[in-house]
Order: sequence, then C-alpha cells, then structure tokens
Amino acid sequence: MSSKHEDAKLILKLYDLRREAVMRQARSWFGGEFHPTSTQDLVDAMRGDKGAYFRMLTSYWDMAATLVKHGAIDAALFNECNGEHIFVYAKLEPFLAEFRQTMGSPGMLANLEHVVKSMPDSAQRIKATQARLAQMAQMRQHAQKA
Repeated sequence: MSSKHEDAKLILKLYDLRREAVMRQARSWFGGEFHPTSTQDLVDAMRGDKGAYFRMLTSYWDMAATLVKHGAIDAALFNECNGEHIFVYAKLEPFLAEFRQTMGSPGMLANLEHVVKSMPDSAQRIKATQARLAQMAQMRQHAQKA
C-alpha cells in the first residue's frame, strides 16, 4: 500500500502525461469530435485515421485505473482529482460489451470499468454523464440544422 505522498506524486505524474502534446490532441478529439452512436463507430475510430488517438486515450485511462485497482494510488484520492476517466467510460459504456466481443478482447478497458464502477456513486455519475453527452448531441444536431 502506498502513502498519500506517493499517491500524490503519481497523480501529478499522470497529470503531466495528460499535458503531453499528442495526448492533448487525443483528448481534444475524444471529447470534442468523437461522438459514437454504435459499436461500429468505436471499431471505425480504432481502425481509422484517429485510431492512434483512440488507443492512446483509452489505454492511458486503463493504465491509470490499473494503478488504482492494484493499490498504487488511493481510489478515493484518484477519483477526487479526476473526472475524465468517468467521462471516457460513460461515453464508451453503451457499446463496450459488444466492442470487446467484436475486437476479440474480453478484458479491454476492464480496469477502467472496475475503477469507475467501484465508486460509491458510480451508477448516478455514469447516468448523469451520459445524460450530458445526450444533451450535447442534441445541441450539435440543432446547430447543424441552423
């Protein structure tokens, strides 16, 4: 088990990694341009011209979650310092089971899923995030029609 001081160092290191130029581009793409509505959208993203972004972002959050799952970072501290992992999971969750099957990777993002679902209020947070994503999708549709 790590100390809070060591946990803080790891969290700050994870934050530094998120600030790396290509990671910033991947995060910007995932949050602003990638709006999956099907499993096929995930497959296309993984195999398309932004595939490196998709793989970088998802593997980053799964790696960070692995550190939490195995006790290298305190879960409560991690979850208080971060919210993006919940956003990433919530965006992918409706398609994740089928995506894993399609890709032949049953453990894909399992650590991220474990950490998010282990939060005391996980169901509410996932649902609220998905509601915000749906609201943003409606706003995009209205903007495109205008």
